[in-house]
Amino acid sequence: MKISTPDLVTNSYFPALAAEELGLFREQGLDAHVELLPSLGAVTALRDGAVDFVAGNSHSLLLAFPGFKGAKLLVTLSQGTPWLLVMRADLAARRGDVGVVQGRRIGAAPGPDRAFLGLLAESGIDPARDGVAIAPVPGALDPGASFGVLAADALERGVVDGFWANALGSETAVRRGVGTIVVDVRRGDGPPGAGQYTFAALSTSDAVIARDPERVAGAVRAIVKAQRMLKKDPARATEVGGRRFPPAAAGLIAAVVERDLPFYDPAISEASVSAMSRFAQTVGLLKAPVAYDELVPARVRGLWS
Repeated sequence: MKISTPDLVTNSYFPALAAEELGLFREQGLDAHVELLPSLGAVTALRDGAVDFVAGNSHSLLLAFPGFKGAKLLVTLSQGTPWLLVMRADLAARRGDVGVVQGRRIGAAPGPDRAFLGLLAESGIDPARDGVAIAPVPGALDPGASFGVLAADALERGVVDGFWANALGSETAVRRGVGTIVVDVRRGDGPPGAGQYTFAALSTSDAVIARDPERVAGAVRAIVKAQRMLKKDPARATEVGGRRFPPAAAGLIAAVVERDLPFYDPAISEASVSAMSRFAQTVGLLKAPVAYDELVPARVRGLWS
């Protein structure tokens, strides 16, 4: 069983990696492996049948499944918009000051960049008018690249003035003394509602559900158990990170996971789907609202508890 993810070294999709490395997929009779596919490769691989699941952001499915046709969300990996805006430390930006991006170079990956554009629009900032250059950081689209770690490196080298990435990348930049967290939308920074633009989820295709519904149920159970295990003992994250992360990131992951424990809730609520749907329409990814019952199979909902 193959699970693709657009960013491996991250706290946002971490429960999927923990389910593999802690043997929880195996407990469900699944031989599962989480593999990194850069940029949009994760969702296109699901569409093309090359993988069985995606551990990624709910709205990014639309880049390969227009209108969400042919795809389903199964379980939340991490609640809320998972990215933070980090700027160069020497800019001395005030917390919540989105305007600091004007005239700056900001690193953002395809998919997450849509959420960043939404944040700017709601903050009254027009990238073209206000000189905000938004692009992936160098090397981010290469095979095996994890965006958050590369973004922190790019900030340290002065290649970008800031980045929009996961909390692990943000923590890396802060601890190196090269970056300052300016906006953490999940914790109330930025425009109201920005923290609910999207959420990290395990998703699959209608074809996989039709072919093997029991395997789908087993994958959901494994994710739920991984979240519970991390909540009980966040230090287990170090064990997982030590196997799959670069050493520096492995040393940080337990602290970041412990801070994010309130977001490790498996339930996909109607409110979160509605908010994500509105956001996707705002940025031009979705023409009409998607119904909760069409996107979230009834069968998996009882597995979250």
